[in-house]
Amino acid sequence: MTAELQSKYFGNVEYEEKDVIRFPAGLFGFDEEHAFLLLPFEGGGGSMLCLQSVATPALAFVVLDPFSLKPDYAPELTKAELRQFGVEEVGDLGFYVLCAVKNPVSASTVNLKCPLVIHPETREARQVIMEHYEMRHPLAEFSRGEEAVLC
Repeated sequence: MTAELQSKYFGNVEYEEKDVIRFPAGLFGFDEEHAFLLLPFEGGGGSMLCLQSVATPALAFVVLDPFSLKPDYAPELTKAELRQFGVEEVGDLGFYVLCAVKNPVSASTVNLKCPLVIHPETREARQVIMEHYEMRHPLAEFSRGEEAVLC
């Protein structure tokens, strides 16, 4: 069944229920938001996406593939967290990090500490905490110059 929503960045978007990503516990600070779409930004090369709320059209986040920024990014999940997803290895899951886009874009930051973890088959997701990373990594610190993508 096809549905439609008015998105923050893309206007009207049609989507299938199977495309919805479910966060049973919501996101940190947005406990009541449980359903999102991942929409690619044009020119983002697949590593920059919009996490668009299905329930709240004005709520959308810029998310990035952390491995495109930091190839040695090494998220670790507890055995209990892996069980929640029904997997045995971290590599069976997808990871995205939130980007706080600022003006100028070079002042933007990426939150490597609290990635979004998505099971690609079930579309179930959770936001988790990685103890050995920081919340505000300046985008400019990454060698690929991803800030150019955000312009």
